[in-house]
Amino acid sequence: MKLLISLLSGLLFGLGLALSGMVDPARILGFLDVAGAWDPSLAFVMGGALLVFMPGYFLLVKPRSHGLLGDAICALPASVLDARLLGGSALFGIGWGMAGICPGPALSLLVSGQPMIGLFVAAMVAGVLLIDRTLPWLQQRNQP
Repeated sequence: MKLLISLLSGLLFGLGLALSGMVDPARILGFLDVAGAWDPSLAFVMGGALLVFMPGYFLLVKPRSHGLLGDAICALPASVLDARLLGGSALFGIGWGMAGICPGPALSLLVSGQPMIGLFVAAMVAGVLLIDRTLPWLQQRNQP
């Protein structure tokens, strides 16, 4: 049941991205081009999503200690600005700015059959597998 709900949630997210036009790399790059021909449509999509999400979050999610399927809702740890967070954020931003695609739209665009999207997703999966293999080793090596 959890996998089905996860799949449906992902499909709904992808459909929302496609309907809003946020899978178009040119639109994303237009938003990031604040010194040129700036396209504010991404800001309106994000703002609209927040307007829909926030009342439901504060009324239905935040007061709960368990999710609808019974799993505990974990409290987020205190914010820590460390090198991993800043480096990962910078790497994500650089990649997003270069390609105009981030993981959500990339997965939505897989159905388009464009070879470059397949290459992007393959590189994304390779990066996830690489960090999954190397991060525990790096953490273990840096412990006293």
